[in-house]
Amino acid sequence: MPSAAFAPHQKLAEWLLPHATSGDDGSHDVAHLLRVFKNAMRIHAVEGGDIACLVAAVLLHDCVAVEKNSPLRHQASQLAATKAETILSEAGWQKELIERVSHAILTHSYSANLAPETIEAKILQDADRLDAIGMVGAARCFYIAGRMGSSLYDPADPKGQQRPLDDKRFAIDHFETKLFKLADGFQTPTGQALARERHQRLQQFLDQFLDEI
Repeated sequence: MPSAAFAPHQKLAEWLLPHATSGDDGSHDVAHLLRVFKNAMRIHAVEGGDIACLVAAVLLHDCVAVEKNSPLRHQASQLAATKAETILSEAGWQKELIERVSHAILTHSYSANLAPETIEAKILQDADRLDAIGMVGAARCFYIAGRMGSSLYDPADPKGQQRPLDDKRFAIDHFETKLFKLADGFQTPTGQALARERHQRLQQFLDQFLDEI
């Protein structure tokens, strides 16, 4: 994908995109970065923050790939933050800006369970989580389930009413175990408004899916 897609920050994208992704995970590829970028720009237009810091954090937030089923998954954001620090430091960025980018990357992750303290960190977390709900969130859920070898659902008990939910075995269990919980944790007022809309879409998707099966 050309860096021009990240206009008006295409120069920053041209520099950082070669460092931005690793591995072959299609749920954390350049298309994901572009969606998160668009979400972040929409939130930033209302909430503010340092734009260069935010764009750099968006571009590098997944620069170290760790599979969902890896025992290192909870360290993914720390590994990415450390790599981002090295990239920006070698380019001569100011220490304060590097620290803001690093903090945003470190705290964006759901599995890291760390609170974002700066506006850029809050926007990145919101922008990334918006990509986990709504129609794209549903698509990514099933894509990841396929990578992990999961089934779509338990044919005997799709809703998990008589069994423990297990999103490692059944894709739609992930809606209840994680995706439906995300909307309540958004950091900015703009992000919260967008999350409510996408949460509703996700709920409608699951309702229609269950109706069809």
